Amino acid sequence: MPGTSSPTVRRRELGIQLRALRTRRGWTVEQVAERLLVSPSKISRLETGQRGVSARDIRDISDLYELGDDDRKRLADLARAGKQHPWWQPLSLPYSTYIGLEADATSIRDYGLGVMPGLLQTPDYARAVLQAIVPHRTPDEVEHLIEGRVARQRRVLAAESPPQFRAILDASVLHRVVGSRAVMQAQLERLIEMSRLPNVTVKVVPYEAGPLPVPNNKFIILSFSDAVLPDVVFVEGLTGDLYMDRKDDIDTYNSAFQALDELAASPDQTRGMIRTILTEADG
Repeated sequence: MPGTSSPTVRRRELGIQLRALRTRRGWTVEQVAERLLVSPSKISRLETGQRGVSARDIRDISDLYELGDDDRKRLADLARAGKQHPWWQPLSLPYSTYIGLEADATSIRDYGLGVMPGLLQTPDYARAVLQAIVPHRTPDEVEHLIEGRVARQRRVLAAESPPQFRAILDASVLHRVVGSRAVMQAQLERLIEMSRLPNVTVKVVPYEAGPLPVPNNKFIILSFSDAVLPDVVFVEGLTGDLYMDRKDDIDTYNSAFQALDELAASPDQTRGMIRTILTEADG
């Protein structure tokens, strides 16, 4: 399991438990809210892990569902864990929800059509990408985001018990010059280096593979060790990000990733493709 227990994931686990308790009773969100004298929106936020749960909330919920001591303690422990201050909180990063999920994932499957995965980017490559995506950011804001990206790389891929990270890239990602040719050369060398880690797999879909079976330009599937926690699909958008954990959605994205995996070159072939690009650049 990754080196830190994420409060984001613990809140999500608690929400799943609360939803299960409600559905076993056959109650609606509105019915539970009426019995607890709170708003339906509060119950929805608790069940989706969007907010922490107070000790009083746990007591009232436990009384409502007539829970025994062991179940009460389990909910209370999850509620306390969901209020811990994570390592990324001082960084004040705009994508803290994603980091909270990534921090506890045992498997991360990343597909990208436009840029290198964030966990594999060099600082110079990341700087060029961030400046292009939101050009009005100040240099200090960009450096702050790069600091967060480097911290993620260290905390996730270099953890004592790191997750399995599997990246599939379109061939265009290798050829697109980001920043400068020197920046791109360093990034490709980093890609080869990282691909040799035992927990990292990098595969590229070559141009000759034909049309891509996935219309999205970026999605990530996160899996967790606890069987009660379903996978989460993260889809990056221009105006907002999307998190999905419904079975139908997960099945669709799992199938999409599998289709891409079958089209992609093997890890050894991928390293060969990258070396060819580097050799041609030197020539």
